[in-house]
Amino acid sequence: MLCKRFKKLIAAVLVTALLCGCGAHGDGNKTDSSDEPVTSEAAEASGEAPEKEKEETQALGNSSMAVGERPFLMGADAGRKESDVVPCVERYTVEPDLSNVDNLWQFYLEEGMTEKLSENGFVVSGFAGNEFFEIYETNRYNMVPNFVTVDSMMHTYHLYFSYLLKSLEKDYLAERLTQLSSRMLAGSVAQYEKLKGSEWENAAKRNVAFFTVGAKLLDNGTQIHEAVKDTVSYELEHIGQANGIDICQITADFEDYSQYKPRGYYEGDEKLEAYFKAMMWYGRIHFKQDNEELNRSALLITKAMDEDAEGYSLWESIYAVTSFFAGASDDCGVCEYAKVIREAYGDSIAAEDLIGNEQAFSTYLDQISKLPAPSINSIPIWDEEENVIPGFRFMGQRFTIDATIMQQLIYSNVKENSAGDKRMLPDVLDVPAALGSDKALEILKENGATDYAGYSENMEKLKDSLARADDTLWSASLYAGWLNTLRPLLNEKGEGYPLFMQSEEWTKKDLECFAGSFTELKHDTVLYTKQVIAEMGGGMEEEPDDRGYVEPEPIVYKRFADLADKTARGLESYGMLSDEDKENLSRLSALADQLLIISEKELRDETLTEAEYDLIRGYGGSIEHFWYETVKGESDEDFVATQECPAAIVVDIATDPNGTVLEAATGNPSTILVAVKVDGKLKLARGSVYSFYQFPQPLENRLTDSQWRVMIGIQADENGNYNYHTKIDKPEWTESYRFKYDWE
Repeated sequence: MLCKRFKKLIAAVLVTALLCGCGAHGDGNKTDSSDEPVTSEAAEASGEAPEKEKEETQALGNSSMAVGERPFLMGADAGRKESDVVPCVERYTVEPDLSNVDNLWQFYLEEGMTEKLSENGFVVSGFAGNEFFEIYETNRYNMVPNFVTVDSMMHTYHLYFSYLLKSLEKDYLAERLTQLSSRMLAGSVAQYEKLKGSEWENAAKRNVAFFTVGAKLLDNGTQIHEAVKDTVSYELEHIGQANGIDICQITADFEDYSQYKPRGYYEGDEKLEAYFKAMMWYGRIHFKQDNEELNRSALLITKAMDEDAEGYSLWESIYAVTSFFAGASDDCGVCEYAKVIREAYGDSIAAEDLIGNEQAFSTYLDQISKLPAPSINSIPIWDEEENVIPGFRFMGQRFTIDATIMQQLIYSNVKENSAGDKRMLPDVLDVPAALGSDKALEILKENGATDYAGYSENMEKLKDSLARADDTLWSASLYAGWLNTLRPLLNEKGEGYPLFMQSEEWTKKDLECFAGSFTELKHDTVLYTKQVIAEMGGGMEEEPDDRGYVEPEPIVYKRFADLADKTARGLESYGMLSDEDKENLSRLSALADQLLIISEKELRDETLTEAEYDLIRGYGGSIEHFWYETVKGESDEDFVATQECPAAIVVDIATDPNGTVLEAATGNPSTILVAVKVDGKLKLARGSVYSFYQFPQPLENRLTDSQWRVMIGIQADENGNYNYHTKIDKPEWTESYRFKYDWE
């Protein structure tokens, strides 16, 4: 049986105003067909701010206006025309002993590898180095044909996405969040002093504690008001320990403090760790509407910001830029509450005038109850509660399509299975299945997902709604654009495609590519995106022909190029794109455009030009450039080893409040060998692909990248020792196209 909010949730998925901005929460929505984010008018910074700081704040969207509509994000864009090439590759076969492969002598193949190559036209095995470019550079040196993979391109975008976001946070946003916290704390203290002795005193005091915690996390020199010392001390201790679920003294409700453990690229950088904790605090603490005292606090927070134009411009600048990357929040906040407060109290009211005005407060309560509830739950709740709860967040974490999918496929939206077990954690394959992958759904069924009551019904509803969604759903943010770039991988390839792409095993290989890139997306946005939570309960004899091949996915490369362009244009509109980064994003887009052209030629069975074969030969150097640009700041040396900055990452993507999280991870990239036809000759080409993992982990020990890399033996532990003994199994569905060496 569908949960009673399911139809509303599906509607929310399709309401692109929610995704493209925040207009679904307000009125008088604007529309904008450009990619560039729209913010309110720039205003003067305070006279105390240095000129450079004024300019930077204005570039981020400073405003002299009162709190209004949230800034809009990316608009829909026609971009490049989607490829309409009709695949017509001439059929070919691979002999069982590979005797018709022209360059077989360049490889040493185990018996099992030969079998998989002949059956499927490809095999995945072993390690391709610490980074994706390394195997391509090895190929170039040894004159082995390159097989350019979608995996390696998506990984390269991940590198630049995380590099840009990290730079913005460290160079711009951390300071702005510190300023915002200081201003909101000062405003809250002023309200508290005016409202002492009234029915508003506790709410005002709560806000002093709330903003003291945020400010203290960012600046340890922040003074703590005597009235809130115990509460602030309690919260800071729990955030610092990050042990698990406990009562939050701000809201008197459960909070998952394990979420405050800095993870992803935030780990190990003092400034970024402080920013991570403060943004997590502002994104998670929920002022629920079923609590009158919390409703008073939400009103006072909104009023304090509405009276501080510069404070609002700081909030707006942080929200706009982070939403450009990660998407809009589905929580109501200052923009939605400001409109209601004006309707209830009028355009201008002093804090003291709130006292005793019960009629206006009653109107306020009635009006906020009509605001939309969030679509995704991210707080610990119990069986008897609604799985999403209306309320207010200061800087709410972001709505994502995948979290919506997962939310509908875990307890209590799906009930127990035939054994009485509850589905407390999702599976990464839930996402591609809902986006239309029959193979993903088949694997989930084999693993028992459809045995849960409500799973199949909810899945079909999700599939139908997402299939009917228009293109604006996928242009809401860089996050949505990234997912959209991966979607063509879910289409099974039939007649006319190269032999290796027609097999069922290639369909599963593409699922692993989707899962690996999805893991990197979640990793890069772990701070901002909501995490779903279930309810409790030697030398050569001859010079070889090293002309290579590109994995022919023209629509993927088209969308990739559009995504790189949108990244550049969006950041440039904020005044936050350096000339160097602009050039690198342009190069990344141009590379994708070239791969698009090559893909279309391959699918038409045309021979490439020498310049195009040269591009494939030099592909490793091309993507190495982007890797180096993103990691060169991590070392004081001119040379950075891939061992120091490997591809392997981990991220927790869902929480079972009974004590477990779901970790998704990538290890060292794997090697792929593919039998391809180049200018009439069958040969083996080699490239790198994702190595994907997912597994449960204790909630109190959410993994960091460094812990994961030590766990799988990529990096040394604190004593300088390497762990070669722990074996983490890949998902069973990935094993059928892989060859496993004895030492693995």
